[in-house]
Amino acid sequence: MVKKTEYRRPAVKYLVKKTKQVYASMMDYALTPQEALGESEVFLEFQRLLGQAARVDRSILVIGERGSGKELAAERLHFLSRRWNAPFVELNCAALSPGLIESELFGHESGSFTGAKGMRKGRFEEADGGTLFLDEIGLIPIEVQEKILRAVEYGTFQRVGSSRTVEVDVRIIGATNQDLPALCDSGAFKRDLLDRLSFEVLFLPPLRQRAEDILLLARHFAVQMSRDLGRETAPDFSEEVRAMLLTYSWPGNIRELKNAVERAVYRDEGPVVRHMILDPFRNPWAEENDIKSESGLEARSPTVLVAPAPEWPRDLKAAVRELEGKWLEDALNVAEGHQGRAAELLGLTYDQFRGLYRRGISDQ
Repeated sequence: MVKKTEYRRPAVKYLVKKTKQVYASMMDYALTPQEALGESEVFLEFQRLLGQAARVDRSILVIGERGSGKELAAERLHFLSRRWNAPFVELNCAALSPGLIESELFGHESGSFTGAKGMRKGRFEEADGGTLFLDEIGLIPIEVQEKILRAVEYGTFQRVGSSRTVEVDVRIIGATNQDLPALCDSGAFKRDLLDRLSFEVLFLPPLRQRAEDILLLARHFAVQMSRDLGRETAPDFSEEVRAMLLTYSWPGNIRELKNAVERAVYRDEGPVVRHMILDPFRNPWAEENDIKSESGLEARSPTVLVAPAPEWPRDLKAAVRELEGKWLEDALNVAEGHQGRAAELLGLTYDQFRGLYRRGISDQ
């Protein structure tokens, strides 16, 4: 019995070790991208729904704004499914001309069209047994959608230029930021295909709905950028920059946040990031005073609001509040609604601006 126990114990340790290694490799692949980080309630609820849907071997649609992490969600759906050790194949439908999408999806035979040299497998065959992720699925031509529908329904298709039937076992995950039912109503998307692909529809929350995650993501992007720059430590964010991060609407979502943070970290070499440029295309010279330069070019001058002279008797406090409100409104318009930037335009701290703004709202 002793010898038997001594034999089994290393075997058990080996199995446990291998299991941990496999699990770790899965989690590294699925969780390494920083966009998977989050602790907000809306993010955790989305992850719960994603994990629930991953276990059911059916087609899924992921709907989300640009930069919100649709590709990452598709990867997690695959690696949390029973197909996790089979291929995960991607195709960005927006990156191909309509004439090439069919060949990319289903492959072609030699000589089936000009430039077709030799037989080539398509993405469906490459993903056999695994998952095929179709990004920007709403841009697929209607004639190709018919062939996709048949492949989804029957698991069979024919390569371009061939009459031989190919059988595959593929799970489809589609992603888009378009309104697919509206595309069906306009005739740009097949209703039958939408029905087959929409076993579950997952809506990715935009970053503006994940306020608790913004600073968490920003710190991770700062760490990553600092590591890429060879710096020993990552910088912190000043109070003004944190306020800017939290009040900006982030129309480009996580991708825009990543660019803004990395740009700020590489430009500011100190221990604290004190400046952040949200719009890299904003012309810094367009904010100069209305004075002609030596080149003869005239810069845009900021709008200055002057309160009209009131009649007597005068309510000084009311006049000051009215002028403050007008200046706050004007600064917000120039800053496109960004309160942190509006505070800078008025020479105020973010807290001072918020105090005046709240007082103006309460006076209304």
